[in-house]
Amino acid sequence: MENFKGQPRLPKFAVPKRYDLQLKPDLSACKFAGSVSIDVDIVAETRFIVLNAAELSIKPGSVSFSPRNSSKVFDPKKVELVEEDEILVLDFAEALPLGLGVLAIGFEGILNDRMKGFYRSTYEHNGEKKNMAVTQFEPADARRSFPCWDEPSFKAKFKITLDVPSELVALSNMPVIEEKVNGPLKTVSYQESPIMSTYLVAYVVGLFDYVEDHTSDGIKVRVYCQVGKANQGEFALKVAVRTLELYKDYFAVPYPLPKLDMIAIPDFAAGAMENYGLVTYRETALLYDEQHSAAANKQRVATVVAHELAHQWFGNLVTMEWWTHLWLNEGFATWVSYLATDSIFPEWRIWTQFLDELTDGLRLDGLAESHPIEVEINHAAEIDEIFDAISYRKGASVIRMLQSYLGAECFQRSLASYIKKHAYSNAKTEDLWAALEEGSGEPVTKLMNTWTKQKGYPVVSVKFKDQKLEFEQSQFFSSGSLGDGQWIVPITFCCGSYDKKKSFLLQTKSENYDVKEFASDSNKSAWIKLNVDQTGFYRVKYDEELAARLRHAIENKYLTPTDRFGILDDSFALCMARQLPLTSLLTLMGAYREELDYTVLSNLISITYKVGRIAADARPELMDNINQFFVNIFQYSAEKLGWDATQGESHLDSMLRGEILTALAMVGHKETLSEASRRFDAFLKDRNTPLLPPDTRKAAYVAVMQTVTSSNRADFDSLLKVYRETDLSQEKIRILGSLPSCPDQGIIREVLKFSLSPEVRSQDAMYALAVSKEGREVAWTWFKENWDLILKTYGSGFLITRFVSAVVSPFASFEKVKEVEEFFANRSMPSIARTLKQSLERVNINANWVKSIQAEQNLGEAIQELAYRKY
Repeated sequence: MENFKGQPRLPKFAVPKRYDLQLKPDLSACKFAGSVSIDVDIVAETRFIVLNAAELSIKPGSVSFSPRNSSKVFDPKKVELVEEDEILVLDFAEALPLGLGVLAIGFEGILNDRMKGFYRSTYEHNGEKKNMAVTQFEPADARRSFPCWDEPSFKAKFKITLDVPSELVALSNMPVIEEKVNGPLKTVSYQESPIMSTYLVAYVVGLFDYVEDHTSDGIKVRVYCQVGKANQGEFALKVAVRTLELYKDYFAVPYPLPKLDMIAIPDFAAGAMENYGLVTYRETALLYDEQHSAAANKQRVATVVAHELAHQWFGNLVTMEWWTHLWLNEGFATWVSYLATDSIFPEWRIWTQFLDELTDGLRLDGLAESHPIEVEINHAAEIDEIFDAISYRKGASVIRMLQSYLGAECFQRSLASYIKKHAYSNAKTEDLWAALEEGSGEPVTKLMNTWTKQKGYPVVSVKFKDQKLEFEQSQFFSSGSLGDGQWIVPITFCCGSYDKKKSFLLQTKSENYDVKEFASDSNKSAWIKLNVDQTGFYRVKYDEELAARLRHAIENKYLTPTDRFGILDDSFALCMARQLPLTSLLTLMGAYREELDYTVLSNLISITYKVGRIAADARPELMDNINQFFVNIFQYSAEKLGWDATQGESHLDSMLRGEILTALAMVGHKETLSEASRRFDAFLKDRNTPLLPPDTRKAAYVAVMQTVTSSNRADFDSLLKVYRETDLSQEKIRILGSLPSCPDQGIIREVLKFSLSPEVRSQDAMYALAVSKEGREVAWTWFKENWDLILKTYGSGFLITRFVSAVVSPFASFEKVKEVEEFFANRSMPSIARTLKQSLERVNINANWVKSIQAEQNLGEAIQELAYRKY
């Protein structure tokens, strides 16, 4: 018995083949009863059966094992549920016969309120509060709903039956084959599923409306949502039908199930979950309201739907063998969701926006406390923390880099053969590389191991000397420290034009490249841009001469948006790592004053927020001039766009308008603040006023919060009133995300208190954590005072990590690091360990950055000049 405790994986002497599962949820008492008969193959001599179970009570006398070829029934002499390991150990008096048999177990459980396992979510119907029952089993919570082999490699078939109140809708992975009504209850039976992993099993019971359509080959697609919101499902339905058809062609394998349901769940921890045939979503990721949703909401729905449907092939049909390979699921689904969205909405220029994913990956992976893409998992509690920017965003970025290196057609062909080969089974990272290597003839495994098996990435320094480019790679750390990693780097570069693109693999620490052919007299001062279109997962550091040429090329609009983005983002990262003075970064930012591309400007805005915060800590006396400089950068695009949309304008301009106005409000631009206030007042009188459509609402909300104080709080109270009156999740989140931008500490305290009140669904509280720089200390005090409540509400899921990083990371002093370490000295736990280390590392990076800005010579004069330069 002791041998089974403390192990990361289940023993393999018994293998499940099929589950016959019956469940009866009681929505008013918030509990459920169930029984499961599992066809098990005993493949090695044993008198034990070990499977997963957690928070279940096993009915005494309900457990038995019946071998297929004998009439003998084996009853266990001991049934032990080991809660700390989440395993159920059945100890039989004698060895079980090899071969097939049926394991029967009866059990009971709780419909919990923690958004994992089989849980309850609340909704209102005709003014009455009701419960629905929902599942969320990834990564390791099917065991909270029924005893099972809860690891991705134990794939089996599932036959599910639910006993539910007869007026409710009951959905599962497969279509209904029979409904038997018996008075107040009905028994709903579903078709048997194909072979699949436990984390993809799903059932939902509640009151729902739906909209329906079909793909050209007859797959029935439905979007379910709360009663009265059906029309908000139309957009996602359209995207889903087109995406399924697209993936069928791309993967060269049809969608494997007879139907696809997508359903909006009011209480939902993640963004969405790709359960086979029954995909669950947060309302904000599935519902789109023509009247009250913003362009950014529309894009969010499209990319999340495309991501989840990619999983129906990549994840559900072919499944990772163990959580070490999670990135195969998530990195791939992230990358391919952009492919699908770009095909359906080419005018969104979504591949340029992909750079936001790249940047998030680079930012996390620049930390010493990052982790490799392939990460060892030794306990179920560690799995949640790797659903992060490395698995999703670095994963997607290295796939994009590889596809760019191998070519799109070869990549697609090899993928299709990988899916055919591993369909209905499990795969590891090596299997994907093998398929791509076979299809391309390139050394994919050797190349990609440097990117997935070690953490981090290189910065490639480039110098121009004697008609040669000198390249040198070294590991990049945001802290500025030196690392010893080395990569095989696919280098691309252009010189003076995009007509001639050169590429080679940098396999050593340094290499020279002769550029005589580029260096005609007219080309002597031509710009040289590395990592063309930012397809590589690395940063570039140019010598001063090359950097000046690029700045000139940006001002003269010679470069593509992706390259303009890359130069800015790399410079910001190098400045944070103290390898580039702040003066140089600000001078470069000045070259973007006529920028109009959405993705580039969006990144410029987020950089101004970060630089503004650090500068305020380092040199508060310079802030008026810094803010004036930021206003100068944004003025051009703000005047072009104005507050009001023009007829037929682009989706990207609609998204940019809100971001640019928010940025001007945040730096205290008086005209923006007063115009926002005027429009906000009009909105309070008439919620449908054309003066404040959804795309500019957040800007107005942030603007009015800039002047709210404890003694002048009317706008704050008005926003809370709007929050309470709307039933649209997107609007609630717009407000929650705006409230904490207030500089008044008393108001911040109220906002944080409000975030943990019953008025805010627990999945949404984190939107209120993005506090102003004035609110950091208040948030930290509040966090410590409420730690026990936060732990009780969020401690069992991944959302607790969001609290830790949001509250700790914004600080910039070495004293704060000590204070935070002391607080967590006796409060740490495996599920937050990695996040806490990463957050403290960020504080140290900020503190060092502050120190270097304080020591920077002539910064004041440079900023004065930038703030009042006449163009």
